[in-house]
Amino acid sequence: MNRPESPLARTFRRAATIVLYVVLLGGLIAVLPVALLVAALVDLLRGRPMPLARVLLIFVLYLGIELVGLAVAAAVWLRWRLTGQSRAAFVDANYRLQWWWGSTLGRVGFRILGIDVRVEDPIDLPAAPVLFFIRHASVADTILAVMLVSKPHGRRLRYVLKKELLWDPCLDVVGNRLPNVFADRGSDDRAAEVAAVGDLAENLGNDEGVLIYPEGTRFSARKRERALAKIEASGDADRLARARALASVLPPRLGGPLELLRRAPDTDAVFCAHSGLEGSMSFADMFNGGLVGRTVRVSFWTVPAAEIPDGDRERELWLYRQWRRVDEFVARAS
Repeated sequence: MNRPESPLARTFRRAATIVLYVVLLGGLIAVLPVALLVAALVDLLRGRPMPLARVLLIFVLYLGIELVGLAVAAAVWLRWRLTGQSRAAFVDANYRLQWWWGSTLGRVGFRILGIDVRVEDPIDLPAAPVLFFIRHASVADTILAVMLVSKPHGRRLRYVLKKELLWDPCLDVVGNRLPNVFADRGSDDRAAEVAAVGDLAENLGNDEGVLIYPEGTRFSARKRERALAKIEASGDADRLARARALASVLPPRLGGPLELLRRAPDTDAVFCAHSGLEGSMSFADMFNGGLVGRTVRVSFWTVPAAEIPDGDRERELWLYRQWRRVDEFVARAS
């Protein structure tokens, strides 16, 4: 069983990442004019639409937003500690900081890359808690929910994220002040990890929700083959057939989603399918211009709680049907 993280380990990680980000941003700013010129020349020689220069600007933007976010996070914490501010107000300030961080990074970053986001089927959020299931195809799609759901609709989402994202200092500091789970995908106590995900569905307010990426990782053909092999090894022929029918998405991992559905049986489910961000499945893709000038198409749909079946097996079949709809949207929009 994995032990909880010690305060010393958390402090060491935060100190290391913050110092690293300060050094990286300072170094980039110092060489930025020359680096941009070299990147632009390389892009011209390769006949590409300035991907290296654009990605360089994205890195500067990202590091700058991180450090501004950390400074604001420190100010929010000091105000809470020194003025007797309520815990509710402290949490609200951190949600607003999260929304600013994600929406600014997305809005400015997409503009630098020339990305056009088109919501083909707008979201219809009930005035009640939701379980939010979103496709995961890219390092860039993690900010879509903030841009399109949280900030414009004031929806406080509790995230299921991978533990590795704790090496992003803003996500580490602010994310741990909010009811999120940083899941350890290599844990030897899977039941505890699933239970922690399920805990997020407890005591949800009408302006809240839980967001999970059912695939558990970004899509790639290699990961799809590994997922199919794992299902085949389980001996569940019916599940294998359903998984093989999904061509553009990974088969959903069932532990977290089913636990959320068990814990919140009266909660509507919202699905988000998107296409167009596949050009950043890796950093190499980004350096080669995979995202430049792309059109991102997004579709939302809501399934009322009354239409979600009871029982794990029935919910599994239902989830696969919804994920088949995600797969069909991706195939149609690509």
